[in-house]
Amino acid sequence: MTVHFIGAGPGAPDLITIRGRDLIAACPVCLYAGSLVPEALLAHCPPGARIVNTAPLSLDQIIGEIATAHAAGQDVARLHSGDLSVWSAMGEQLRRLREIGIPYDVTPGVPSFAAAAATLGAELTLPGIAQSVILTRTSGRASAMPEGETLQNFARTGATLAIHLSVHVLDRVVADLTPHYGADCPVAVVWRASWPDQRVVKATLATLETAVGAEMERTALILVGRAIGAEDFDESRLYAGDYDRRYRPVGTHPRFPGT
Repeated sequence: MTVHFIGAGPGAPDLITIRGRDLIAACPVCLYAGSLVPEALLAHCPPGARIVNTAPLSLDQIIGEIATAHAAGQDVARLHSGDLSVWSAMGEQLRRLREIGIPYDVTPGVPSFAAAAATLGAELTLPGIAQSVILTRTSGRASAMPEGETLQNFARTGATLAIHLSVHVLDRVVADLTPHYGADCPVAVVWRASWPDQRVVKATLATLETAVGAEMERTALILVGRAIGAEDFDESRLYAGDYDRRYRPVGTHPRFPGT
């Protein structure tokens, strides 16, 4: 018996890995985070599967469901939205499973920031502008931010910021970032990326609050940085005609002769 933790992707039911889909289809028990995971994914469950929406359950109750399946020798598909490596509450579940000796594995999923960037048609790491992406959030009731992990500190790097779970404190986000990025810095807010009802607002830090108004809810993602919508950036050396590389040797003395 194994508990398969599966990243269910950002929302579109076809944005799931083949491995994830096949694991769902093979498990007689499926626990899914119903507040964020689309019900269309449950169509992959086998006939007669026990399907449990964990949105109203406590951690103890979730582990109880898994323990019951373990006692019956039944594999479990545990679905979380996006990718499990960030803000999934997977860590606390894995710790409990290790304590009671229940085996598990993890299948990654498409993260929400990647889906938002795809919606925008944007590369978040443009040469000469930004080569780092910082995934962060503001403090909330469920999890406080550690000391030092502040928007101001991250903004000092000039990296592209993907700010999760923070649209409800948009005024604070703008106030913290403007001194470092400038009021004219591009921003995009993507609500429910990849869902049929996704919405996008493009603005600058100066105009963001007016542009967003009251229409966005907590599941929106805020992308901030000069790479958002940029056109004036350097081309990568990777595809330059004079760039000597293993699969395209250039010159009389290439770095990788004979390959």
